[in-house]
Amino acid sequence: MSPPPPPLGRGRKRAAQTPDGALDDLELGAARAALSQGRWQTARSLLAHTADDWDRRGHRVTVLAQETYSAPWAREWLLAEPESADARVLLALAQVQRALRGKEKPDRARDACHTAAVHAPADPTPWLGLLMLTRGTGTEDEALKLFEEVRARYPDHHHAHHLMVARLAERHPAAGPDPLHEVYDFANGAADRAPADSPLAILPVIAHAERYRVLAAAGHESADPAASGHWVGRRARQVMKAAFDWWLEWEHEGHPRRLVDLNFLAHAKYCEGRGAEAAALFHRIGDHVTPAPWSYPDRDPYPAFRAARDSALGTV
Repeated sequence: MSPPPPPLGRGRKRAAQTPDGALDDLELGAARAALSQGRWQTARSLLAHTADDWDRRGHRVTVLAQETYSAPWAREWLLAEPESADARVLLALAQVQRALRGKEKPDRARDACHTAAVHAPADPTPWLGLLMLTRGTGTEDEALKLFEEVRARYPDHHHAHHLMVARLAERHPAAGPDPLHEVYDFANGAADRAPADSPLAILPVIAHAERYRVLAAAGHESADPAASGHWVGRRARQVMKAAFDWWLEWEHEGHPRRLVDLNFLAHAKYCEGRGAEAAALFHRIGDHVTPAPWSYPDRDPYPAFRAARDSALGTV
């Protein structure tokens, strides 16, 4: 039996203050809205058009999969088109999202991802789903193996690298600040291997923020990121300057997850006290706030973003 449509009416004010995972992808937003009402054909067209643009495909499938009724509607799609690899991938990631929310057995989500991988052997997205699943149910060795499965299909996968940085940053939380922590080596190595125009160049900034999240949760850093001093050391300043300089010269503004990177970079520049540079980034971000890193270590992301933006824009 098909699920009912969701109730209309999250208030406008609340919706405006909720980070939107679709970011600035208007086609994705339209497909998600249609899917929420059971019109899976729009998602079908979107994913067919996305084809093997793997970063964009991973982003779009992940956002669609977060819809409450994605799993049942993906099953409806699969009943209509039993051979559809896109339907299987969407169903698999929808089950992953349900498992992460405690609404699905992890083994069922895992099986769905493996089934999707068989039907789409070149697609890294089912393996991305499995990598997401290890955040709550897998070991670090399992995560590393799954990460290599993603990289075997697309070496520069943006989302997979972010997931691994977040995972590695959680090593040795009790050790306190360590400029030689392995997450920095991982991020620097990935940035060095990536093509010159790859947004993985900003991965060291991501590593710095993820490590702050862990250190603040363990009591080694202030719960106020701007007051913590985490972004003002010599090494931190070098990382932030290199990333900002790279962004100024970056000519590929179409990457589907670039606003994730810009949020991390704006957060870093604000915490570093570089208001003018942060303001330039906030102008480019607009209202496309992302939960990470504004929620670190335990904050409501939208008010944190808005306060930082207002402060930075007030300096120019």
